[in-house]
Amino acid sequence: MNDSQDKLRLDKWLWAARFFKTRSLAAEAIDSGKVTLNANRVKPAKSIAVGDWLDIRLGQYHFEIQVLALANKRGPAPEAQKLYRESEASRTQRAALAAQLKALPAPTFKGRPTKRDRREIERFKQGEQD
Repeated sequence: MNDSQDKLRLDKWLWAARFFKTRSLAAEAIDSGKVTLNANRVKPAKSIAVGDWLDIRLGQYHFEIQVLALANKRGPAPEAQKLYRESEASRTQRAALAAQLKALPAPTFKGRPTKRDRREIERFKQGEQD
């Protein structure tokens, strides 16, 4: 953690906090609107500060987090988790979604998937299984 800084680029912080594997993936997510800062769409170079709120959508999961510290270097996961605090509502919502997805039966196929099978696989991956 680096407390000597007051501000840091959003994409760099998301990478350091281990929400994305690369800064370019973080920048793409910010540009596509999957990350908002204090309920506003921003650019990847936007500066963030301690106390800011971020809404992050990763696939089907949604994180509502508050920035607790700034870090411009990527460290181990336990250190990265000290950079933010997730809201209780966000945590319970993600746990419910994970339980719901785990309860879904996995599609089973024989041999090479047909076009129809591939569509079912895509629906399953996106959580649109009927």
